[in-house]
Amino acid sequence: MEQKKKSTKTSEKINPFKTFCEQLSQKVQKGYPENKVAVIIGASSGIGYETAIRLIGRNYLVVNLSRTSCRLEQVINYSADVTKQNELERGLKAIGDILKHIDVLVYSAGFSMAAPIEKAYDEDIRYLFEVNYFGALHSIRCVIPYMKDRGGNIILISSMGGILPIAFDCFYSCSKAALIMLAKSASGELKEFGIHTTAVLPGGTATPFTFKRKVYEDDLCGEYAIRLNQAVSSLADMEQNGMSPGEVAKEIVECLEDKNPPIVIHCGVVNKMYATAQRFLPDKTSLYLNNRKYYS
Repeated sequence: MEQKKKSTKTSEKINPFKTFCEQLSQKVQKGYPENKVAVIIGASSGIGYETAIRLIGRNYLVVNLSRTSCRLEQVINYSADVTKQNELERGLKAIGDILKHIDVLVYSAGFSMAAPIEKAYDEDIRYLFEVNYFGALHSIRCVIPYMKDRGGNIILISSMGGILPIAFDCFYSCSKAALIMLAKSASGELKEFGIHTTAVLPGGTATPFTFKRKVYEDDLCGEYAIRLNQAVSSLADMEQNGMSPGEVAKEIVECLEDKNPPIVIHCGVVNKMYATAQRFLPDKTSLYLNNRKYYS
């Protein structure tokens, strides 16, 4: 009996959810509800991390939900896997219930997979959409009730790959295109509550995301292997020689400070030019020029 009591006490002491709620409650006691509350899904690195730095500098209370903690001391972390809806909802509901409002949601979680359409495994495709799209959808649905009273901003990190396909990263491009449409649709539905929704489209950005991409092995790719490897190499070069995550974060913060923010933002001058050209060029011409980036 004594052993059972001890183990129960130990588990209570290290209960992550209880600790998280206590940290939020401490902020309430210190008057933090007067600050704007920003929830970032995926602030452990890259664009999410850089956005957290800038929001802290603007006196936001920043809460991060991701599997890996954000190392910034001022950020409150809650470990959640975005593919597990119950974990995500539990964390977001605790933030809203304890702090009473959520002013900003930034969805920056993402997964990329280089695989031929013909050869890709169903479970990989489903996982990608769970991370890139359904996680964003679940997050939006959770935060809306906590934004209705005083308005808010929802930022979805999409990609230029959502309007110009990335070679052999079809499913990533599809999921990012879906985020753009989600932002447009939500913008129309939520505008009357003062809730603004924006899809942010970076192009190649120098983050650790490049090195986390799942790349199918040659034996799985078969006759696609040579072109796939060439495309992956070209994409890595574009990313690591592209924008800094800080540049993207700067545009996110500018969007949050805009009283009437745009629904879609193409980050960087070059990407704005690509987006404009894509709208006016015939599809075949646009796709030909886009594909040359990966195989030239």
